[in-house]
Amino acid sequence: MEFTDLKTQYRALQGEIDARMRRVLEHGQYILGPEVRELEEKLAAYTGAKHCVTVASGTEALLIALMALDIKPGDEVITTPFTFVATGEMIVLLGAKPVFVDVEEDTANIDASRIAAAITAKTRAIMPVSLYGQPADMDEINAVAAKHGVAVIEDAAQSFGATYKGRKSCNLSTVGATSFFPSKPLGCYGDGGALFTSDDGLAQAMREIRHHGQSGRYQHTRIGVGGRMDTLQCAVVLAKLGRFEWELERRIALARRYDRLLDAFRPIRVKSDRTSVYAQYTLRTPQRDRIQESLRAKGIPTAVHYPQSLHQQPAYAASYRGLSFPLSEKLAREVISLPMSADLSEKDQDAIAAAVSAA
Repeated sequence: MEFTDLKTQYRALQGEIDARMRRVLEHGQYILGPEVRELEEKLAAYTGAKHCVTVASGTEALLIALMALDIKPGDEVITTPFTFVATGEMIVLLGAKPVFVDVEEDTANIDASRIAAAITAKTRAIMPVSLYGQPADMDEINAVAAKHGVAVIEDAAQSFGATYKGRKSCNLSTVGATSFFPSKPLGCYGDGGALFTSDDGLAQAMREIRHHGQSGRYQHTRIGVGGRMDTLQCAVVLAKLGRFEWELERRIALARRYDRLLDAFRPIRVKSDRTSVYAQYTLRTPQRDRIQESLRAKGIPTAVHYPQSLHQQPAYAASYRGLSFPLSEKLAREVISLPMSADLSEKDQDAIAAAVSAA
């Protein structure tokens, strides 16, 4: 059994994927080819954002967003400690400081009610993470940011396609940043990502930064990076777009079915005014190790997203010594993610649920 079944997805889309990739091989424009612009236009239209800028990865998307906002050494960026390391890593790489705010226990997203207390004169941005595919309380976060004159970057690496009060993730704040890592709900066949904004100046800055700071050929007006998404990866995402809405509907239906089958295991809650794309289907249980071992023996893969909060990680612990984020730490001990993809069969899902219950 696959944790994320990309093989079945490929078989369903093989004709379109192969044709799209062959087109790139024939025209030979592997960097910033026509598929790059086509994908950017389609993704911008999908989210409702004015601009989409494709980049080399979801991690690069966060870095470029921070650079475009001119985050400097000594600045502070408020974020969650319960996330993949890239969220904090990009802040630290620019010499800024991640200021952690604890999460909501039932959603695992940053607790918006705690953010205002964390703002200081050094705060330059807030970076909420749309964890497991569900946006955080973006209206409340944007209101706090507006009051204090700081930007909001939605780390939407796991939530492309989700909605919040009828609006699309990635178009909920100053900048949205997503990932097309292969296991994401919309993934390529390598690394890839995208940035979204309706601010013309930020869009120009992000386009220049991803291309070594170029405003024109060999005219380097900014410090930049080699952060372009290659044309072949854009072609793969374009091929997948036609099936994407069906896949989202299927993921949501499977998640609701998991909810019914496994209600006793406290699934991560999705709030009623938004949707999740279920990049992961995640339960909470103090018996995680026992369940993982039992499922492993039956050939059922699981994963833990994430076993340590960022302030507990060796590379970060010294900077946060003496600080505790109790709900993030509790979730890190309890969360377990089960197989999830649009092509998961109900038969396999029944077997997974039965195995969890038996364990």
